[in-house]
Amino acid sequence: MPLENLPRLPRIPLSKRNRAVVRALNPMLVTYLEASRDLCETDSILFGAALAVCRIIGAKLPVAGRATQKSSAIPAWRKRIEDRIAKARALIGRLTSFRSGNNRPRIMRTVRMAFAGTNISLFQPDITQKLTERIDDLKQKIAAWGKRIRRFSERSRRFNQNRLYQSDQKRLYKSLERPEVCGAGPGPDQADTVAFWRGLWSEPVNHSEGPWMEVVASQSASVTPMDPVTITPEDVAEAVRRAPNWKSPGLDGLHHYWLKGFVVCHAVLARQFQEDLDQKSLSSLFTTGITHLVPKDQDTTDPSKYRPITSAATYAVHDNISSTPCTSKQADQSFPDTSKKGDLNVLSTEQTKETSKKVSTLQEFIKLPEKAASNLNRAERSSTPQF
Repeated sequence: MPLENLPRLPRIPLSKRNRAVVRALNPMLVTYLEASRDLCETDSILFGAALAVCRIIGAKLPVAGRATQKSSAIPAWRKRIEDRIAKARALIGRLTSFRSGNNRPRIMRTVRMAFAGTNISLFQPDITQKLTERIDDLKQKIAAWGKRIRRFSERSRRFNQNRLYQSDQKRLYKSLERPEVCGAGPGPDQADTVAFWRGLWSEPVNHSEGPWMEVVASQSASVTPMDPVTITPEDVAEAVRRAPNWKSPGLDGLHHYWLKGFVVCHAVLARQFQEDLDQKSLSSLFTTGITHLVPKDQDTTDPSKYRPITSAATYAVHDNISSTPCTSKQADQSFPDTSKKGDLNVLSTEQTKETSKKVSTLQEFIKLPEKAASNLNRAERSSTPQF
């Protein structure tokens, strides 16, 4: 079955019963994992085991296809109130039409239903006043329902912001800084999007290397070469342990939770990761993923105005394992910080002195509020009477 047609695995509760079911399936996977020839087969075995766990515990699965029906963005309580408002407005229109002299059967039937149980006849002398009172009553109800929607929406917004602050503060701050960016406009053309990102990811580019690269290369000439990376089951277990449980998976649909639960797969993954690393080749499982395009501003038709977020959970585990020895080697050899855009040693002496002077001035400027606060505290302590 193609990866894009696999059913989507749901997020299961972290209960003792579910963990017991996952642990019970571990011994059953040994025979299948030992016969696995590559990472694609291993991934299929783990996906089947995860699907079996979901069916055993009774988790809800989509009937067919990866794509599930998106839930409406409008909550149910708001739909109910908006339906009441729509019915009240329709009734106001019928009552107004009857008051203007429209005596059609449909209008008459609606007016009788509006006054049902009130002992009000449609042919009594003060029916116009009764109609006006009924219309005003409906208008007041509509205003009250509108205030209820605004009050409930404000409470829901505060609740979601508080929950987002506890889980992802960066995302909350971005939503507060750019609340108008919602991506609700028309999307870009698919062919233009593919052509734009193919030009960035697929076409080779000749980069111009500055003179500082030669300086860094000469400084690193005496560095001892790094030993070959050897991936062990402990490395896989450590990389999986640090990964979030339910982070968005790749095209295979396998979350990190299942890699943590099926501990018998760590040895097989370590062996197959090592084989791919030694052969200097990547399987199709690593080169295929799901990329979400997040709009940067209100211009949603330009493919260049999107930020790509690629989901590939299994590749992230392999990348984490491979990067750990490189980071340790960098720390042992005291390499320059890779987060900097250049090497400070390449700067001239005058530039270095000028930079140091600016940094010291900035540090003194930062300390000014602290000095003012300490002086204020001393003044308060000296002026406070002692008893």
